[in-house]
Amino acid sequence: HATTPRNDTPESACRPFDRTRSGLVLGEGAAILVLEELESARRRGAHIYAEIAGFASRCNAYHMTGLKPDGREMAEAIDVALGEAALAPDSVDYINAHGSGTKMNDRHETGAFKRSLGAHAYETPVSSIKSMIGHSLGAIGSLEIAACALAMEHGVLPPTANLHEPDPELDLDYIPLTAREKKTDVVLSVG
Repeated sequence: HATTPRNDTPESACRPFDRTRSGLVLGEGAAILVLEELESARRRGAHIYAEIAGFASRCNAYHMTGLKPDGREMAEAIDVALGEAALAPDSVDYINAHGSGTKMNDRHETGAFKRSLGAHAYETPVSSIKSMIGHSLGAIGSLEIAACALAMEHGVLPPTANLHEPDPELDLDYIPLTAREKKTDVVLSVG
């Protein structure tokens, strides 16, 4: 499924990583980010929320709307982004997942995190803000980067709302229901 049949109850409809998940909920929103060279921001005394140290993009032609569960393409993007940032996989403190609430996507992401981070994937907290704000399509990337920057700023990782029954097939540290306090230096956002 793409969209969930639970749209009549939007406060509990989106359930990333939950055994009972059944699709995404569309959301609306926007975020504005000011990107600037680090030295320029320092010179003018700007408040720096975060630094984009590396980035990458990949896609697949496996299926028009489907994803392979092994997460190979996403893992390649993660590997390139970490390489560009000159960071080791075990430096990642938190993962902001795409977490749309579809079974196919959740399996794909879990596979990608394991491929890229190895054993460290099991020690790295993961959550999805889409469980709280829905999927705003084109705007979601900026919203998720803003959420990651605020998580780093305040030392609080957002929870995955509606994660009551974790899917046993998804065996990573998905943050359920309540925010988690944790200082983070390196955040991986794949949203």
